[in-house]
Amino acid sequence: MYDIQYHVVWTTKYRYKVLREKVAERLRELLRQGCAARGITIVRGSVGKDHVHMLISCPPTLAPCKIMQYLKGRSSKMLQEEFPELRKRYWGQHLWSAGYFCRTVGAVTDEMIKEYIEQQREDNIEDIFKITE
Repeated sequence: MYDIQYHVVWTTKYRYKVLREKVAERLRELLRQGCAARGITIVRGSVGKDHVHMLISCPPTLAPCKIMQYLKGRSSKMLQEEFPELRKRYWGQHLWSAGYFCRTVGAVTDEMIKEYIEQQREDNIEDIFKITE
């Protein structure tokens, strides 16, 4: 059982506003398919004209960098094959900017975890260790 969620955002190269109409529709479809194939649940998603936002829930075996490599690579390749205007604009075959934003999401705060750990100790105060205050 796991509950690992990431908020991820990535942009088109040069922030070109190419994610419109049929391209945006096809991108949503490709992202749904790609996530389903990897056991990733899309909690929420949004495709803007030049960027994508997704809140995803992932198995612990998948690193965020591998998820992004897969989703961006697959979608770029397939969109450029299907839409010649993208292939013409992105002649270097890179639809997406090199980087992305990724942040973990959770309902548990640092304070809640610290309190929980402290409550787990028995009578020996030495059982608790700290790296930093």
